[in-house]
Amino acid sequence: MPEKQCRCGSGARLDACCGPYLAGLPAPTAEALMRSRYTAFTLGDGAYIARTCAAEHRDGTEPELPDVIWAGLKINGTSGGGPADTTGTVDFSARFRDGGETRVHREISRFRREDGLWVYVDGDITPVKTP
Repeated sequence: MPEKQCRCGSGARLDACCGPYLAGLPAPTAEALMRSRYTAFTLGDGAYIARTCAAEHRDGTEPELPDVIWAGLKINGTSGGGPADTTGTVDFSARFRDGGETRVHREISRFRREDGLWVYVDGDITPVKTP
C-alpha cells in the first residue's frame, strides 16, 4: 500500500518528505525542520516537537499539543536556514480548526544549528483575522 501524502503540503509522500526526519534523520534546512514539526503537530508526535527544540527550551517532558485539527501549512518565506547556514527564519501560516472555527497561526520562527542539527528556538506570532 503506498505511503500517504505528507501533511506539510509539499505534495510528496510522507516517506519521501518529513517521515525520515520524524524517524530520526536530521533535517537539512530550517524549512525542512519547520515542515517536519508541522507534520509532527498533525500526527500528535510531542516527542519530536520536544527533541527539535533548542536546549534552553527542553525540560525532558513532551509538550501538551493543542487539541485542534490542522488543515494546512503555507511557507510565506525564509531567510538563511540553508545547508551551510547556522541560523535561519521561516515565516509560515498554519490553518487549523478549533471548535468548528477555522483559524490561522502565523509565525516567523527562528532556528539555529545546535551540535550540527537544526532546532527551533522561538518565534514571533502575528495575529491573523479569519473570515
